[in-house]
Amino acid sequence: MTENRAVQQKSVRRNRVAAAACVAAALIAVSVVGTRSATADGAAPSTAVAARPAAVTAPAPGLGSAALVQSEDQVQQGLNPVGATVALTGRQALSACSGEQSMRDLTKGRATAYASVTWTFATEGLLIESAASAPTGPVAATWEQQLVALVQSCQNEPAGHWYYGAAHTLTAAGGTAHWYPSYNGDGAASGGVAVLRSGTRVALVELTGAAASVEGITTAALKRLAS
Repeated sequence: MTENRAVQQKSVRRNRVAAAACVAAALIAVSVVGTRSATADGAAPSTAVAARPAAVTAPAPGLGSAALVQSEDQVQQGLNPVGATVALTGRQALSACSGEQSMRDLTKGRATAYASVTWTFATEGLLIESAASAPTGPVAATWEQQLVALVQSCQNEPAGHWYYGAAHTLTAAGGTAHWYPSYNGDGAASGGVAVLRSGTRVALVELTGAAASVEGITTAALKRLAS
């Protein structure tokens, strides 16, 4: 009975997250309160989203959005980003698996800085990334472990549900990443998710509904995080 109830709760969470993602995708090009456009470069907050933004460059002490994955990183992987919404509050949902949990929730507000971005494409799909800067290396390691546990909780799902596949580990630019392909209910590959850590910085990046190399996106994101 407990197992059935857990499955039902996960199913409800998936449905809620899927609906929220659709609404977010529809609104992202209209307006986002408290964010900056992808090409703001320190300018005042704007509701305009530029076509084919060159980079995400809004700075923040300790962790600027320039440390997040950029448009050119995605173009190199065959994606066509057309807009980005940046926030420095840590309140963006971490991933499809996390439901409504944010980086601020996971870190209990202890991060010295937050940064997140949601990229939209010319076709369907989204790329989201949420990052946090920890006060110490050991704290960052703890947050990394929590993120990995969160992702791994969605590796075993009932038939017909989307799920994350086996973990892959890579090291680049002095950081480490664990990336996982994701599969839809039919078992077809569909994007993926990665947990990143470089020094005191941790991040989670997820690609949904778009065809690209998850390993390539993860490598690029890790290099940005380490910069």
